[in-house]
Order: sequence, then C-alpha cells, then structure tokens
Amino acid sequence: MTAPAATPQGSTAAPVPVPLVLVHGLWDTPRLFEPLRAALAERRTPLLVPHLPHGLGWVPLPQLAERLGAEIERALGPAQPLDLLGFSMGGVIGRTWIQLLGGAQRTRRFISVASPQNGTLAALPWPRRLLAGVADMKPGSPLLQRLNADLEPLRRVSCCSFYCPFDLTVVPGWRAVLPLGPRHALPGRRHERLLAEPGSLALIVRELLRP
Repeated sequence: MTAPAATPQGSTAAPVPVPLVLVHGLWDTPRLFEPLRAALAERRTPLLVPHLPHGLGWVPLPQLAERLGAEIERALGPAQPLDLLGFSMGGVIGRTWIQLLGGAQRTRRFISVASPQNGTLAALPWPRRLLAGVADMKPGSPLLQRLNADLEPLRRVSCCSFYCPFDLTVVPGWRAVLPLGPRHALPGRRHERLLAEPGSLALIVRELLRP
C-alpha cells in the first residue's frame, strides 16, 4: 500500500466526505430516493442506498438491520464514520442497527423521516406469525420497547426527526419521532410522497447539507 502524500507545511487538508446511507421502508426499493438524490445534486457523496428485501413485511426488522450492517461494512469497511437517513420502516431498521448492532460507534448523524419510532396504529391488525416485520412496528412491540429501554447508544449520535402531522400510514403522524433530537413537521398528507414533494425535500436537503 502506498503511503499518503505529505500535506505541505502551512496548508490545510480538505475534509474527508462523510458517506450518507439511505434506508428505504416497507414496499419500497432504493428508487424511492431518486428525487432526493436529484435534489442533493452530488452535494453528498459518497452515497450508499442498499436494497433490503423485506418480503412484503414478513422479515423481522432486526434481521433487516443485520443485512443493513452487512451492506454498510461491505461497501464502506468496518469503521468509516457515516450519516444515516431512514424513511418510514427504514428509520426503525436504522435505529435498530445503531442501538443494538453497534452502529452507534460509527454513526455521526441519524435522520428519521416519517418513521414509526413509537409504532403505528396501522400495524395493529397484522399478526406476527404472518408479518413479523409489520408487527415490529406495532405500538409497544417488544422491539420498540427494547429500543426505548436503553437510549445510551442513541445519545452518542446527533439525531433529528421529520414527521408528517397528517400521515395516514404512520398513525398518529406526530408521534413518528425519535426520543432524542430536534423534530420538524413536513408538509403534505401522502406518506409515500414525502420524499418527492418539493416542500418536504427542501427541508430534508437543508438538514443533510448542514455542516
């Protein structure tokens, strides 16, 4: 391996870019983030958008969090610091990786967007034996209780939540927030359009470009 070139005396080395990881939600694929990627216009690179097949909701979220960790390590190595944004179910997957699988040790910032961090009433009708991943998002599920019982790993990370007050997928929308960090309301009513509407995108991009 070639040694890095020495920095000339008196000069300042350019800061190393922090990778941004985007985690999609239920019934989504990485294509969900195409409007966000266009709005960022190459201002956040490198960018990692892993595909996490969820079997229409039967794959438990801790299993998806393990897959996320494996994708991150494969693409970025075992120690590269990163920022992570999770949309909808992807926010709970990201939080599970951060709190339970050691992700807090390398995560600089965690942005949760319209994510059922306190559960969603929309998940209540679905039995765990059929849709374990959906059941993990029920209010008071064993996974959410475990995450809320020990917030110490999350305290090491700069957290920020975006929620939609009138969300009809994460219900009630105003509870789609992390227990730590600032919280910002997004305009709009359609959950699946929150990462495509200009008003919402502008707020999220501003947060992602914040120094």
